[in-house]
Amino acid sequence: MWIVVLIGAGLGWLIGGPLGGLVGGGLGYWLVTRLRRSLVGKLAASQAQFLESTFAVMGCLCKADGRVSEDELAASRVLWDRLRLNEAQRAQARADFNRGKAPDFDLDAELARLRPLLGPQPALRQVFLQVQLAAIAADGQLHPAEREMLMRVVRGLGCSEAEIAQVEAMLHGGAGQAAGGASGGLSLADAYRVLGVEQDASDAEVKRAYRRLMSQNHPDKLAAKGLPESMREVARERTSEIGNAYERIRKARAA
Repeated sequence: MWIVVLIGAGLGWLIGGPLGGLVGGGLGYWLVTRLRRSLVGKLAASQAQFLESTFAVMGCLCKADGRVSEDELAASRVLWDRLRLNEAQRAQARADFNRGKAPDFDLDAELARLRPLLGPQPALRQVFLQVQLAAIAADGQLHPAEREMLMRVVRGLGCSEAEIAQVEAMLHGGAGQAAGGASGGLSLADAYRVLGVEQDASDAEVKRAYRRLMSQNHPDKLAAKGLPESMREVARERTSEIGNAYERIRKARAA
């Protein structure tokens, strides 16, 4: 910030002497303040859209098998608690969930609104999808219609083949893995899918993939790219999943 102010003051001094320096510094400060407010406003809007789409798509997925179970409803309320939503945010989340499960909900249009927000950020997409999977797996089973709808969401978000493989690994892992729980039952094949590498990858390639994913999924980085502050815990669970997958591979290779 102060660099811009000093540059403005310096240019003003060259053009108009001491008075010009004062005016230039003031203009520099005004410009930086306006820019900062604009960026903060855009980030807040992105985070609000992320939450709205999260619950709308969740409602659509939970209704994919024809009905929303009590366990799925409970899972959405648990998520409100985990995200520490206030009363106004809970009311909005409830409205978005109901909007998503309505017969006339346009899933493709919702994904089209969300896709530019996520941009080329696979880590943000994975957090979004992990929350969705946790909701539809809350009743202990994944209905074929829910699986099909989830894969429609995956493709609608523009996920790469590697990301699709990671989602399939989460599907294989079931509700516990999707919710960020212990992944002791994670198969070796799914561990490779989580890291996005082939089973014949070298140790160095596996380690590079692990480090890259840990960096991309760091909660601070995701927050700066539009992840709501309340979803930091979900992001931490994602890094835990990546770490568990890496340890599964490392131990299997050591054995």
